[in-house]
Amino acid sequence: MPPFHGSLTPPCPLSPGDFVRHPGRPDWGLGQIQSMIGARITVNFENAGKQFIDGNVIELEPAELPRP
Repeated sequence: MPPFHGSLTPPCPLSPGDFVRHPGRPDWGLGQIQSMIGARITVNFENAGKQFIDGNVIELEPAELPRP
């Protein structure tokens, strides 16, 4: 296997303001990304409040806003 020369943080299509779900914590509900600094992602979840997510460990799932 050739040596790895890329970034340790994978490219992420998410950005602040996007809505997401935590794949391992569906009980947290819908979350909105507040900030992203490197792999550290701050998300405000409807049922869990502000949570700090390590993007190198957890891959947040993009989510659509629920329709009224």
